[in-house]
Amino acid sequence: MTTTPLTTTPTVAVPAALDAGRELLLPALRDAVRRHLGPEMARLAEYHLGWADSDGNPTSSRGGKLVRPALSLLSARAAHGSAEDGVPAAVAVELVHNFSLLHDDIMDGDATRRGRRTAWTVFGVPPAILGGDAMVTAATSALLEAEAPGARSATASLTAATQRMINGQCSDLAFEQREDVTLEECLRMAGDKTGALLGCACSLGADLLGAEPGLVDRLTAFGEHLGLAFQLVDDLLGVWGAPELTGKQVGADVRVRKKSLPIVAALNAPGAQELRALYFRTEPLDEDDVRRVTDLVERAGGREWAHAEADRQAAAARRSLDFPGIPDGVRDELLDVAGFIVGRQS
Repeated sequence: MTTTPLTTTPTVAVPAALDAGRELLLPALRDAVRRHLGPEMARLAEYHLGWADSDGNPTSSRGGKLVRPALSLLSARAAHGSAEDGVPAAVAVELVHNFSLLHDDIMDGDATRRGRRTAWTVFGVPPAILGGDAMVTAATSALLEAEAPGARSATASLTAATQRMINGQCSDLAFEQREDVTLEECLRMAGDKTGALLGCACSLGADLLGAEPGLVDRLTAFGEHLGLAFQLVDDLLGVWGAPELTGKQVGADVRVRKKSLPIVAALNAPGAQELRALYFRTEPLDEDDVRRVTDLVERAGGREWAHAEADRQAAAARRSLDFPGIPDGVRDELLDVAGFIVGRQS
């Protein structure tokens, strides 16, 4: 098993598991959208997923990376089933993930996603909200209609993870109005907002097959630690990431005064009075202010702490897979996908 930190790889090849998962998942996902969503909601979903333009005409786009469903397929194999056995879990996870993206785009006011207009800017806010609602109920249907011994348990797990994800989003929104957010609160928010669904994705295929609870728990822990490592790297990129890597300005999170993990770590560090005064003032931050805040966050140890914590979470994810029931080949593929998720230059 590799011991190279997952957060320091400059470039990471796309794992074979993602391509294999895409070929297996897409037909089932298209079928679920068409069967479980009404015509208007299916049209919106197909646009959001990249399969069609706003008029419903097919596109050549392959959509997103489909990382979460690929992990669900691998988790079915970790329980000694086939990837095909995990397809209902993979479909359900991807539908819930896209429910969250539809709603996030509205809440954040984002006008583009994957290089084109977001669904709410094309179809309107109310239809986009309903489209997200339709996706999350379709996810439940996909699991409950699966002919598998753990269908009920998997549905309960996905529902619980979805609720945690919503709770994390609520906390994130509440943090925008507060100046006293602690690092412990911020880690808990990230665990809910990012880690919960990723943890569920990593165990849902095994759960669906009725795997022993010990294996399901280990796979869940792997995904939750992986989710935190991913969020930490994403937050590092939000402050110090190069525009060609992130598609955003340097210091993007600083400009909007985001309560991201490295920033909150710095705000709570000893001697952070100047940083707090600058970050919480009511006037907009100009370019000099953004550079000064970024420098102060680094001086206060926010960048160093986030790097170290990302590596710690990545190591904890690897240890979670030290379980005798997981086939070695599947373990290696899970680690390959993990490296792809968090292996961005930060």
